[in-house]
Amino acid sequence: MIDNFAELEIQCKQCQKCGLCETRTNVVFGVGTPDAEVMFIGEGPGQNEDEQGEPFVGRGGKLLDKMLEAIDLDRKKNIYIANIVKCRPPKNRDPLPEEQTACVDWLRNQFALIRPKIIVCLGRIAAAKIIKPDIKITKEHGIFFEKGNVLMMATLHPAALLRNPNNKPAAFEDYLKLQEKIKEICDHTYED
Repeated sequence: MIDNFAELEIQCKQCQKCGLCETRTNVVFGVGTPDAEVMFIGEGPGQNEDEQGEPFVGRGGKLLDKMLEAIDLDRKKNIYIANIVKCRPPKNRDPLPEEQTACVDWLRNQFALIRPKIIVCLGRIAAAKIIKPDIKITKEHGIFFEKGNVLMMATLHPAALLRNPNNKPAAFEDYLKLQEKIKEICDHTYED
């Protein structure tokens, strides 16, 4: 394990553990504060993320930022956002199991250095990898699970909410539950 966040990012950006390195523009390491008590994890970068080198910057990212802002969270101030895989799968397809396996140690190292109290998985793929393999995202979103003294919750992926806007109210309820949980267990207050 690498015990320095800056060094971890440098090494991750040189990664060639799987074929995704051949088609990437940028490694999307993550964004946020390295001492965040809340960590958001998605499946992998899309085209906008690959171009800009930052997670969740397209239309889905704008929606995510709006929901975060509504509960006093901000990617630049008090959370950390990362992905299971750090390079864009071609045509935004789901990352293959072998790609996830090749890349997940970077995420594990990030987690070990950040030591968040709460993890929010954005979408089914992240939730299946992090929380439990058989998670039913449409039924189990907004439910907190505890693993190794860390609370984990899945919510619907922002891109899925753009495809199915009728699910936005249910997803926003997840964020309100998250806000309550933060107030209950986190050291920092997230209000200005």
